[in-house]
Amino acid sequence: MEVYNHDLVILGTGLAGLRAALEAAQQSKGELDIALVSKLQLMRAHSVAAEGGTAAVMRQDEGDSYELHAWDTVKGSDFLADQNVVDFFVHDSPREILHLDHWGIPWSRMEDGRIAQRPFGGHTFPRAVFAADKTGFLEMQTLYDTLMKHTKNINRYDEGFVTSILIENNRFAGLTMIDMINGRQVLIRGKALIIAAGGAGQIFGFTTYSETVTGDGLAMSYRAGLALKDMEFIQFHPTGLIPSGILMTEACRGEGGTLLNSNGERFMGNYAPSKMELAPRDMVSRSEMTEIEAGRGFPGPEGLDFIHLDLRHLGRDKILERLPLIREVTIKHIGLDPIEKPIPIRPVAHYTMGGVHTDIKGHTAVENVWAAGEVACVSLHGANRLGANSTAECLVWGRVVGEEAARYCANASAAEMPKDAEQEWAKIDALFQSKGGEDHYQIRKELRKNLDATMGVFRTGGQMQAGLNKIRELKERYKFISLKDKSLRYNTDLERAIETGFMIDVAEVATLGALTRTESRGGHARRDYNLRDDENWLKHTMAHFTSGGPRLDYSPVDISMWKPVERKY
Repeated sequence: MEVYNHDLVILGTGLAGLRAALEAAQQSKGELDIALVSKLQLMRAHSVAAEGGTAAVMRQDEGDSYELHAWDTVKGSDFLADQNVVDFFVHDSPREILHLDHWGIPWSRMEDGRIAQRPFGGHTFPRAVFAADKTGFLEMQTLYDTLMKHTKNINRYDEGFVTSILIENNRFAGLTMIDMINGRQVLIRGKALIIAAGGAGQIFGFTTYSETVTGDGLAMSYRAGLALKDMEFIQFHPTGLIPSGILMTEACRGEGGTLLNSNGERFMGNYAPSKMELAPRDMVSRSEMTEIEAGRGFPGPEGLDFIHLDLRHLGRDKILERLPLIREVTIKHIGLDPIEKPIPIRPVAHYTMGGVHTDIKGHTAVENVWAAGEVACVSLHGANRLGANSTAECLVWGRVVGEEAARYCANASAAEMPKDAEQEWAKIDALFQSKGGEDHYQIRKELRKNLDATMGVFRTGGQMQAGLNKIRELKERYKFISLKDKSLRYNTDLERAIETGFMIDVAEVATLGALTRTESRGGHARRDYNLRDDENWLKHTMAHFTSGGPRLDYSPVDISMWKPVERKY
């Protein structure tokens, strides 16, 4: 086992991870020894797939305000967001837009040269700053380019598959990692850890997420003793391309795209007449599924019936200027040009509202561990995230945790050499030796099919109980998996096997939380409990790891600005 020592270790190199690294490097004037750990090559983090925009108050002179952005976010969250967190966020996000502007990002512009903004669902003002429909990619590129000015003490571990987070005596002690390039077992130690490892969308079969987003950071944090908060709240984006699930950005509707059923009707007027297609994502997704279930959809492959996203009326010039990636993707993947034909879409698993529990500064319950981005739950999004708030969250809390962790590292020493590292390697050795008859690829396939069927846009207690029973059956079967590849170098068989274990843990937490929450709120829509219940359920679900499965308890929601009211659009 090779051991590497650093000051600050950052697990994940998407928007939150890169922003944290940049802030920590700048805070320390380049003196901090920073490790960037990524299971991919650095610029292939899933953040590059963010398309539509980043929300920020940039035009107060035209009617937008911090209070309005905060209200939109709180209402959109179905009042489960912590309102002190929301207030901090809306004041900080405009600064991040200007930071990126100064670092050279090619924001789309208005004719007078100002940064352009467009409408997004649930926002009462067009506040989504964008760079065509490649916003996440260009934000990532800009952060990476700027970070390269601090290369002296930036150490990259690309294609390093992390298998565990070691926490001993309430301090981060190290990451166990397989160096996939060289086939080595590695221990990475540091004075502090920032977890920025993204979400868990691959627990679903029909999802916008790349194959790598398997909940690794969530599961490792959970196993290490950190609580997972509000994991039952999964966002379904209204416009996933049929049959792949690739994201058709909300910017399609922000630019004026419409949703049509098989009768050619623009049906959102029946569900959210004041917002139409730009209602919050949970409402649009439920409306689409209602249309499909009523027989007003189009028949699709493998039961994926769909409706139409129509951009034709926008015209060729606007599509080429504002939505070039959407056109490229639809032509490449299904041979359809949205200039000429409507796009087949349906709701698709898109975002994890829950995550590792942190305070308003991104600090976890462990002395020297912070978390930011989709892996974290500072509780900005509550039960439903507004579009364009996630990339802004990654930037805001990336900066915050980078600053906090850098300050901590300046006066801290590394924890003692962890005692549990060898135990982690023993588990992998046991997996290599296993002669079990279970196929981990089959287990993953059944898990994802199960989540699609039981934890979708609409849920019932019976479905979720059956789903939980299936997850626990798969959890037992997983104990008897075996590997065909016994090497360490680029052993994707081993990587997929370990990922599947992570996915099972995350799926169990999410499903148990959803089954236990006997109400409907935001992205959690139960047909057997179809009303929001503030008297009993205005609280956050907290899941704690035990050997027998998740233990749940609850924590209060900050409602310091607005009391909950009925959510209408």
